[in-house]
Amino acid sequence: MLPKLRKTETWPSFVDEFFNRDLWPAFFDSTSHFSVPAVNILEDEKEFKVELVAPGIDKKDVDINLEDDILTISSEKEMKSEEKDGKYMRREFNYTSFSRSFVVPEEVDAEKISAEHKNGILTIHLPKKEQEIKKTRKRQIRIV
Repeated sequence: MLPKLRKTETWPSFVDEFFNRDLWPAFFDSTSHFSVPAVNILEDEKEFKVELVAPGIDKKDVDINLEDDILTISSEKEMKSEEKDGKYMRREFNYTSFSRSFVVPEEVDAEKISAEHKNGILTIHLPKKEQEIKKTRKRQIRIV
């Protein structure tokens, strides 16, 4: 009797059982090499707020651009380190980058967009146009 083989999403089950997924994790798990910062998008009566988790990323390494109602947040950072100890030398290179893009609603006043970086969180304020704020005020409507 043959052993029962598991089914996987990426590879046929016999390949998974024969090679074991731990053999070359880089080939089986494409998400292990990159990450995209998490984002919260909040809205109130006066503005939209985009909060991007950016720990360890300095504000000088972040670019925020607005082009054709597309807000793009991107960062590139390259770090190099070198250690010499007697006959041995060790060099390490690290390169990280990300890019996130969002469609900016028509009611945003593009001239008043601002950003701040505090405690590892990048916050972008997208204030609404004055006329849009007046339109969205809350009011109770009485049923006749």
